[in-house]
Amino acid sequence: MKLVNRYIDKHGIGHVTLRPEDDEDMWHLYNLIQVGDSIRAPAVRRIQNVSSTGSTESHRVRLNLTIQVSRVDFSSSAAPSGSVESSPAEQSGSSAPPTSAALHISGRVTSENPHVKLGAFHTLDIEANRDVRIEKMDGWDSVAIARVEEAIIPGRGAEVGAVVCGEGTAAFCLLSQHMTLIANRITVSIPRKSASSGASQYEKGMAKFYATLYESFIRHIPYANVGLRAIVIASPGWVRDGVLTYLLEEAGRRGDKTLQRALKEKVVKVHVNSPHVHSLLEVLKSPEITTQLKETKFAREGIVLDKFFKMLGTDEMRAWYGPDHVCLAADRGAIGTLLISDDLFRSSDPVTRKRYVEVVEGVQQKGGEVVIFSSMHESGQQLNQLTGIAAILTFPLDIEVVEAEEREAKAEAERVKEEQGQ
Repeated sequence: MKLVNRYIDKHGIGHVTLRPEDDEDMWHLYNLIQVGDSIRAPAVRRIQNVSSTGSTESHRVRLNLTIQVSRVDFSSSAAPSGSVESSPAEQSGSSAPPTSAALHISGRVTSENPHVKLGAFHTLDIEANRDVRIEKMDGWDSVAIARVEEAIIPGRGAEVGAVVCGEGTAAFCLLSQHMTLIANRITVSIPRKSASSGASQYEKGMAKFYATLYESFIRHIPYANVGLRAIVIASPGWVRDGVLTYLLEEAGRRGDKTLQRALKEKVVKVHVNSPHVHSLLEVLKSPEITTQLKETKFAREGIVLDKFFKMLGTDEMRAWYGPDHVCLAADRGAIGTLLISDDLFRSSDPVTRKRYVEVVEGVQQKGGEVVIFSSMHESGQQLNQLTGIAAILTFPLDIEVVEAEEREAKAEAERVKEEQGQ
């Protein structure tokens, strides 16, 4: 993401102009833009002209529109299922996956324009390398400003390529700081071993599976990229060993030295219990990966979430979750680590968002750690199932005792108020 222009005063009033460049930038914009904000971006509008003879003529005009946001929709491209066949041209080297996130912002036009009436409804389709100007209705809070600062750090992109596979199935994933993209899935039918057919049919099926997997690998895993820190091959059983062996042998047979070097330097084999994408969380918690990727955001999310669940099992008075309970813990300065999903900051209710921003700022001011989870990662989705907010406390607190204290304090406040009213 490129920062084109920024003006925000000390009260948080102002605007920011950003230029998205990839899918992750679209995700950042989705988390920045809220209902009520003012957005200015390029748009294509169909214009109809009526001639003096009564005939109509329509043409498309590219213009810049400013709208007040009423709805924001984001979708990351879903990978097609099935086997993939590559042409020889595609097999020479690696390219980025052909995925493209879509961001649509709807609202009413708020600025004069010769082609569009004031108040007309329009949906902006945000495009890569096109400037987007954002002016927030309630001002820029600390979480929104931090999101902008994080988005404009150069040199981001996919840091891990992962192949989660089983016998006959494989999912190809790309993990960046805030997103997990499923670039492709393949499924190949593998006959069972039987006494009548022997192992020959099974071996033929596996050979076809390995060949299909190889073609998909070179198309969807950007192994030649310098920024790719690791390539994970994960599976139950010993499928991962067979996959890596085939990849190395086939790369050698084709004379692809770049792939051979990447496989030898970057591949990490990891055992998982299930050949499905949700096993990525299990992958990120494995010792082989945590030591290699301990500085990355998504690995940190997995480690912190695992720590929370362990604390919940061993010392539940130090593991709280749910908005009300976590806010109570924050009021008492008890939070050591706050786990919060970026989903909560997309609330259309300004009061709700402000509440979570205040919790984040309060924890940071008291020296606690705040980990904002991306809901595009498996760890973020797990946290969302747990209300989207949780905390590891620095000292144990009994929820029932704290709630009783809150009720007593509320009753005392009401009593004092009644006495003052009399």
